[in-house]
Amino acid sequence: MIRARIWFRCAAMHDPVTPRIVAPAIIGWFGKNRQIDLTIEREFNGREMLNRMKGWITISPKKAIEIFEKFGRLKTFDDGELIIEVETEEDFAAVLKETDENFHDQCDIERI
Repeated sequence: MIRARIWFRCAAMHDPVTPRIVAPAIIGWFGKNRQIDLTIEREFNGREMLNRMKGWITISPKKAIEIFEKFGRLKTFDDGELIIEVETEEDFAAVLKETDENFHDQCDIERI
């Protein structure tokens, strides 16, 4: 199992950035007949998190998800960091190659 951090180019500042969950999403309910004081905290999975990066990074999140999921799995660590997991060295080399061909210097993958 190989894990790698994904660095994107920030659309505003053009610096390398990686998304991180700072606080989980809080889902609650609004009741028609009464107040419901119940909430659920839920963190995004890797795909959901990357989808929400549209406009904040210089590449298409949809295209990035397509490439990453072709070779491995997008995940979020317990600390909220987005990573890609691949099974073999060949998969890691392939995702590096395809990422470079499609995104050039706008996306980097760093083995951890």
